[in-house]
Order: sequence, then structure tokens, then C-alpha cells
Amino acid sequence: MDIYEQIVQLRREGRRGAVATIVNVRGSIPSFRTAKMLVRDDGSIVGTIGGGCVEAEVWQAAREVMESEKPRTLTFDLNQDPKYDTGLVCGGTLEIFVEPVLPPALLYVFGAGHVAINLSHTAAHAGFDVIVTDDRTSFATKERFPSAHEVHAEDFDKAMQHLDPNESSYIVIVTRGHRDDMRILRWAVQTRARYVGMIGSKRKVIEIFKTLQNEGVPAHLFDRVHAPVGLDIGAVTPEEIAVAITAELIAIRRQATAAMPHMSWFKRGEKRLSGDTHRATDAASEVFEDNESKF
Repeated sequence: MDIYEQIVQLRREGRRGAVATIVNVRGSIPSFRTAKMLVRDDGSIVGTIGGGCVEAEVWQAAREVMESEKPRTLTFDLNQDPKYDTGLVCGGTLEIFVEPVLPPALLYVFGAGHVAINLSHTAAHAGFDVIVTDDRTSFATKERFPSAHEVHAEDFDKAMQHLDPNESSYIVIVTRGHRDDMRILRWAVQTRARYVGMIGSKRKVIEIFKTLQNEGVPAHLFDRVHAPVGLDIGAVTPEEIAVAITAELIAIRRQATAAMPHMSWFKRGEKRLSGDTHRATDAASEVFEDNESKF
């Protein structure tokens, strides 16, 4: 099998993998420079970098790389470490670069108002394949969303029937009304999506969460919902809110570990909900809710 064809196929299937490449060689090794090995997410491999203990360690490193999504360089001294002496090597050192193979980052945007338009632009520039859905044919058009990968003008319920977000997908809900937000969120929290975000004030978020829980949606499914959506950068305008949301998407995608000024009130616990803190972005959400038909 051609390793490059297999990489393309993996990405088309929305799967992960990692490619190991010999990038530096000194002395004699049981392979050749630039030799490659693809490790798929199911543990199977395509190609070889020489076999033996080295390949076993690289296989394990590849599994870790595809999870962390961060590349690594491994160095092996075949002269000094006796565990590599299998009778197949003459001695030498080699460096192996292991890089992740990741599926496209799909961003499903529900809603086609001002926030959605700006989010489509900023997220596309950040490397996301944006898929926009809205039930208004005059709003969900390619002319309004030139940066989007796909634009669907259809009823939200019909759209949700054929959309199948995977573990590398992101969902942002910015429709024009509470009812649409709620039915989309009901579906979104039960998908495999890596990220689910919904615009709205604390009042709106609490109302929707309680309603869905009363319907029987398990409370723990809301633990991964980012609402209000985006990083707390004091965003007010649609353009600024789009930047805040995109920044949060990047942080999730790159597994940022530093503390971030998150707008999700429930992440900080219900105790703070009754406090005095009222964020600028929360106020912005109130404005958008008062003007739903425009956004």
C-alpha cells in the first residue's frame, strides 16, 4: 500500500494516525534514511522503519502523538543500548520524527446571522472547515458565507438527521431563537463532537439546561458545553464575539493547558452564579437576544 494514499484515506474517514520518518542517520541501521511508517488509530501500520525494538518503541510513541496532537523526535543509539542488539544491526544512531495525522477540523455553525458570518470568516482563516446551516434560504447562501466549506439551507431537524459530527468536530449554536438553540443543543450534546458551544446570557443558558434536563437529557452531558460561548475578552460586537469563539476553538484544538478566561459560568460552579460578576460578553448576549430577528 502507498503510505500517502493511506494518509489521505484516513483523513477522509475522519480518523487519526501518526507518521514516523527517519530524519537522521549515523552509522549502520537496519533501514534507510527517509523510511516511513504510518500508525493508524486502530494500531495497524503501513510501511516500516526497520522492525525490532526500535519500531516497537516508535509505534508506542506514535500512539501518544496522535492523542496529544503534538509531534516528537526520538533518538536511538544502537551502539550503547543492548536491547537493540537483535543480530540485525551493525550499530549506529538514528533520529525519528513522529508527526500526527489528523482529520480536518469541521466546525458546524447553526445560524446564519451576523455572528455566524464573522465566525465563518475567522474560523476558516484559522484552519477550520466551516459548515453553516440555517432554515432561511435567504440567509444560508454561499454569497453570504464565501469562506464556508458547505452551506445548507434547510430545516434544522432535517439537517441534524444527516449530519454526523466525529471526535474532531466542533459545534457552535448561534441561531436567532431560544427554541432552535434548545433543539439543536439537545442533539449536539449526544453527538461525538469534541466541542459544543452556544451563545446566550446566563439566564437563557440556565433556562435551556433545566428544560432539557426535565425532558430526561442526562445532566453530565452538559459538562462539555461552552455557554456563553467563547473566551472572555470583553467582546461586544459580532466581529469581536467571532474572535472570542475562534480563540476558544483554537485553545480546545491545541489542548491549551494554561488557565484561560472562560465565559462558561457553570465551569466555575453554581456558587458564583449568584455573585455580582457580570461579564461584558454576557451583556452582549442579552443584546442579541433582544434583537433575535436581526441576528
